[in-house]
Amino acid sequence: MGARRATSRRKRRVPRFLLVLGLLAIIAIVLIVILVITLLKPGPPPIPGPGGPSTTETRERPDAQSASCPDVLTLVVPGTWESSANDDPYHPTANPASLMLRVSKAIDAEFPSSRTSVYTVPYVAQFRNPTNLADRQQNYNDSRKQGYDRAAAKIADTNQKCPLTRYVIMGFSQGAVIAGDLASNIGNGRGPLDESDQDLVLGVGLIADGRREPGKQNDIGPSPDGVGAEIALAGMGGIVPGIAMTGPRDGGFGSVRDRVQSICAEGDLICDSPTVTNPIGAVGQLAGAINNPVHAMYATPRYWSFDGSTATQWMYSWASSVIDDAPRPAHN
Repeated sequence: MGARRATSRRKRRVPRFLLVLGLLAIIAIVLIVILVITLLKPGPPPIPGPGGPSTTETRERPDAQSASCPDVLTLVVPGTWESSANDDPYHPTANPASLMLRVSKAIDAEFPSSRTSVYTVPYVAQFRNPTNLADRQQNYNDSRKQGYDRAAAKIADTNQKCPLTRYVIMGFSQGAVIAGDLASNIGNGRGPLDESDQDLVLGVGLIADGRREPGKQNDIGPSPDGVGAEIALAGMGGIVPGIAMTGPRDGGFGSVRDRVQSICAEGDLICDSPTVTNPIGAVGQLAGAINNPVHAMYATPRYWSFDGSTATQWMYSWASSVIDDAPRPAHN
């Protein structure tokens, strides 16, 4: 009888290596959450934004459009702590050190407003730390939604008034998630442009996209194998309040996939996160990145460069070329 009980206990005993792997997986998830919160720092107090985007109806394009319409709308979505809900979209001043300002200012200086109107989406751009009860900033879910709604509304409104205007969409960090979601919805017929107007999107530029999947777009230069933090942490569900890790984009970028350019530096946990299917590798990579400010260095060649260009220089050169080659519709 005693021997049978001992045998039963041995059968029920969980192998030690499985316990170790489980513990490492938990540690990896916790580390990723902490690092995402650290990298996506909070910003200024929130101000309520407008409602969601309007919709467009399928219609024939005219031969000309109003003289007040630009040939191209360059829509820029700043990253966390780089905007505010009441910022001026045509002369943003919320954060003079904003990474995307290096791109948008150069484009604005190069082209007349008739060729391209540069619109920087004003939104709260925050990421509240749920582990800090004293943090009263806007949570990530609400911040991202406001940014998306405002960006989508601008595109829909422009398309309604200026049916021949084309679009270049760019974003960094949280702004790259928003810009990428816009591109995905347009490319898969979910708005804010009608399916017949998908060709109006000339290009999409993403730096440090939190929903990045390697190979699902044009990955520029040195491109790591990791995935965006929202994909790596998609299994978290609603564990952390206010931070919905939404996983991969449904349908990817659809019909605009060939026009999407993505930049991600190796070791940037926002776009190059290890998945918890390899907890040992995840812990090692995360531990090595804790004191590595990769995410904030895209304006320098320290962690990412391509043919001698920094990420912001490359993005400006690419966007400038796209705008320069864009059609020139007639005006009335």
